[in-house]
Amino acid sequence: MGFKKMFASVGVGGASVDTVLHEPHAVPGGVVQGEVRIEGGSVAQQIQSVSVGLQARVEVETSDGEMKQNIEFGRQRLGGAFELEAGATHVVPFGLEVPWETPITSVLGQSLAGMSIGMTTELAIARAVDSSDLDPVDIHPLPAQQAILDAFGALGFRFKSADMEKGHIRNTRQQLPFYQEIEFHAPQQYRGLNQVELSFVADSRGMDVVLEMDKKPGLFTEGSDSFRAFPVEFDSFQQTDWTAYINQWLSEVGGKRNWF
Repeated sequence: MGFKKMFASVGVGGASVDTVLHEPHAVPGGVVQGEVRIEGGSVAQQIQSVSVGLQARVEVETSDGEMKQNIEFGRQRLGGAFELEAGATHVVPFGLEVPWETPITSVLGQSLAGMSIGMTTELAIARAVDSSDLDPVDIHPLPAQQAILDAFGALGFRFKSADMEKGHIRNTRQQLPFYQEIEFHAPQQYRGLNQVELSFVADSRGMDVVLEMDKKPGLFTEGSDSFRAFPVEFDSFQQTDWTAYINQWLSEVGGKRNWF
């Protein structure tokens, strides 16, 4: 798959770029491989730089409500400057590392509604910079993340929606300027509970799993018994019965509030 765009700001010469992904599926901590094919126009041009990166469309809280903002992350420059001859084709292969915190967009082959993550290509020619359209990338969960998602499924929770919000979840290993929330409808056995929200904040060793009931506007409210953040190590996550763990926490909170 790929895209092609004529760079209007370049002026006379009209170089174009075609970015092709060898595989549009990846996991956090993985690599998206492909190549950027730059085709020369009617005259030779000096290419100052070529770079690729990932972009997420996130929600931003403002005084007037919510707005959407494109945030780029994981940018990688591909080689140095070179001259592109008229009518020539220059191919630049790449392996773009996917940050460990990258939100997941697909679970068991099903796309999560509300998620938009893709790859952009940037070409700098003669002091002009232009960016390509977004090329979608599907981010699938890591085995440890899938185990948590499976536990919610086993307890009868149903996927409601997912989004990405600008901000930080305190006391986690978060490095990116935004985080993902996955919302679930609660089953009848947890009467009185409308939904649970789940966030993953991962690095190369493990992840923080953040759970919250009845979230209020703004960022996570720590100190409440409806908030829980706990670490999960990638090399030992299989030693825990996550279905039992999550059910126990929900039952404890629900019991205190006389929900169940």
